[in-house]
Amino acid sequence: MFAAIAIAETGDARIDAFADMTIDKARFDGHFYLDKAPGMTLMAVPAVALGNALTDIRSSDVQRVFEGAGLSRYLTLRQRLVTAGLVALLTALASVALLDLVGRATGSRGAGLFAALAYALGGPVWGWSTTLFGHAPVAALLVLATWAVWRGTGTAARPARHAALAGALLGWALVIEYSALLTALPIALWALWRSRHLPAADKRRCYLVAAAAGTAALLPLIGYNLLAFGTPFRLGYSGVVGFEGMQQGLFGLTYPKLDVLYGITFGSRRGMLWVAPVMLLAPFGFWTLMRNPATRDLGLLALAVTLVAFLYNASYAYWDGGNSTGPRHAVPALGFLAIASGALWASADRWERALAALLLAASIAISLVIAATEIMAPTDYQDPLRDLIWTRLFLNGQLRTLPSEFWGWQPWSGLHLYLALASLLCVAILWSLRRERRLRQHC
Repeated sequence: MFAAIAIAETGDARIDAFADMTIDKARFDGHFYLDKAPGMTLMAVPAVALGNALTDIRSSDVQRVFEGAGLSRYLTLRQRLVTAGLVALLTALASVALLDLVGRATGSRGAGLFAALAYALGGPVWGWSTTLFGHAPVAALLVLATWAVWRGTGTAARPARHAALAGALLGWALVIEYSALLTALPIALWALWRSRHLPAADKRRCYLVAAAAGTAALLPLIGYNLLAFGTPFRLGYSGVVGFEGMQQGLFGLTYPKLDVLYGITFGSRRGMLWVAPVMLLAPFGFWTLMRNPATRDLGLLALAVTLVAFLYNASYAYWDGGNSTGPRHAVPALGFLAIASGALWASADRWERALAALLLAASIAISLVIAATEIMAPTDYQDPLRDLIWTRLFLNGQLRTLPSEFWGWQPWSGLHLYLALASLLCVAILWSLRRERRLRQHC
């Protein structure tokens, strides 16, 4: 956000004026810069400009003190503009894509709904969608690219249009997080496999437009590097200040460690299954997809992206993510775990669905508590879900809601409003599914 403010207000990428307020920074030639890929910063620049125009206040008009009241109000409005207008929107679009992909692939609209809910509300994607971190947007872009490839290689598709969309989505994911290259690679290989049956002319056209769209999506990265460093070939990671682990391997990436892999899966401090127990269904869903010839390639893709994401997290020097609730570097796997979970729902009997529904309900409840309190649990909690999120924050009403932050409501009142609206939407969704089922029966 500091880099977005600097670009929007001064046209310069240097964050010297904010350097004392953040530990995440890079230093080159005596100046401080963003140390990460610039995608989220570039997405936030319009929100900063819009916030400044609406309030007629610039960052230079408030006291630049860490957690100062003036700067906090300034940042909160602009952060909410970009998270609600872009980050959460991407998550919502990815959820719709999962509804369509899983519903059509399995022949069960209920399976599609289960996958969409497991992804958007049944795990830490919900919490990260309220932040400027790139985890939720990258997860959404990977899901959307998968949907585009799947639709574009179907029997009644327009392959070139979907190929361009997939290329642009994967390209922008790389602008947001360089590590997205690893999780995007299985999708690209899957696209080559899925397109093998296309006529030669259509195949060449798809490859060309996908490459062109992906290249176009990377142009803002080149533009940012030129603005910040005067060269397109410098990465902020090469100048990171204060994180010696980034000198290991390739910017902190070495090899997977078994104890870390256990910690980000089952461990109480950063384990995925504690914050998203519905993902326990995914291994059975992978098998369900792969034993069906019609969905085998989708199951292999989902498994491959999941493994890549978790192995990457287990190979990273700062695998715990610093302040984080759950394993934030493994978040891009959640869409593909959701695909598998939805596939299991499609083939499950009544009692298995009842168990799956209970796991989903528990996951949504946990994610609601996390999203309303703190998605960035400090590093010194060995069981942050129990000791911080639930005991210290939620039970004491230390919640952050839109009505409490902007309308002056009590935090619990804001949560009650959300639950009321969510309940109405839930009833509408269930009514729609029931109506669709009746129509199919009559047909």
